[in-house]
Amino acid sequence: MGRPPGPPPAAARGLIVEADGGSRGNPGPAGYGAVVRDQATGEVLAEMSESLGTTTNNVAEYSGLLAGLRAAADLAPGADTEVRLDSKLVVEQMSGRWQIKDPNLRSLARSAQQQAQRLGRVWYVWVPRARNARADRLANQAMDAAAGTRGPGSQGPPRRQRSGSVAEDPAGAGDSGDPAAARGWGPPRGQATTTLLLRHGETPLSAERRFAGRGDIPLTEAGRAQAAAVAARLAARGGIEAVVTSPLARARRTAEAVARATGAPLQADDDLAETDFGKWEGLSFLEASERWPDEVSAWLRSVDAAPPGGESFAVVGRRVNAALDRLLAARTSGTLLLVSHVTPIKMLVCRAMLAPPAALFRLHLDVASLCEVAWFADGPAVVRSLNDTAHLGEAGR
Repeated sequence: MGRPPGPPPAAARGLIVEADGGSRGNPGPAGYGAVVRDQATGEVLAEMSESLGTTTNNVAEYSGLLAGLRAAADLAPGADTEVRLDSKLVVEQMSGRWQIKDPNLRSLARSAQQQAQRLGRVWYVWVPRARNARADRLANQAMDAAAGTRGPGSQGPPRRQRSGSVAEDPAGAGDSGDPAAARGWGPPRGQATTTLLLRHGETPLSAERRFAGRGDIPLTEAGRAQAAAVAARLAARGGIEAVVTSPLARARRTAEAVARATGAPLQADDDLAETDFGKWEGLSFLEASERWPDEVSAWLRSVDAAPPGGESFAVVGRRVNAALDRLLAARTSGTLLLVSHVTPIKMLVCRAMLAPPAALFRLHLDVASLCEVAWFADGPAVVRSLNDTAHLGEAGR
């Protein structure tokens, strides 16, 4: 079953693949559903579902992933693609963090990787089932067909049964990645990796509320005092295992102050750098709006719009999320300090809260402010603080 895809989008267009699969019984009557969307508009470009006869839940989920990736690659070869699944197992295995022991799943994963190679950058994101509703509905329709029942909403068997392999799911949450699905409401399992997200201290451009992107802008005297204040607070807090900073001078100087105070090792990650604002660098919002009214309007409407000669928020989000994924893959607990800029920090907070891109414009971060986010291996993230400036006092804000 399926809807024929619309006209192929441009290769540069970003895509979202939503995929799901399941079986009624494990094994049992099975099917999958997949949806391909335009990342900027959310428009559905293609959707598909298929009954698989009798097979396992995990095979059905991988089959949905494979179908979604194939459709995306047919629509826009080379497009950067975010893949959303409510199976923690598939997300972790396709991201290379968990082993694939079952030979049938290994074969399906290899086929999915081959389709992914036809695209640009591909990354896998776990989402709650409620945020995967369209693919879930398609998968259930396919399971209805496999079981010979009338479909969702009819009097018949339960919608689906979930099961996971403890051997392949170290979080022990089942392949949905959602501990609440099995136990009711409750805390995530296991220890978290905590990220403290620190915006750099004040610069001449931040003091004047001007676009500050890739320019290597120094800290002001007030900015250096702010860095010292946050360093003292974090040293007193303790427990910071590493400091990871944007390579730009204003962030690096702030990070160096914290590293000296805490004794934590310091490393730079280019992907934590601020957005490249191109020709808007150094301008106020009003100045940019007067010179490029159409471009500013488009930039406010879509994360795929970029300043002239600059970088879109969509591109920033992909590299910032890639940096976080690398850091989380290297550890299962502990505390990291990430020293960065307004946009990258907002991106990470939005990811933790499952917030849409438009939320970027609804968040405010002061210079030298701290946010704290805990990332759990079984899927959830918890924002524990936002824009915390207690270390600065009224005079330092």
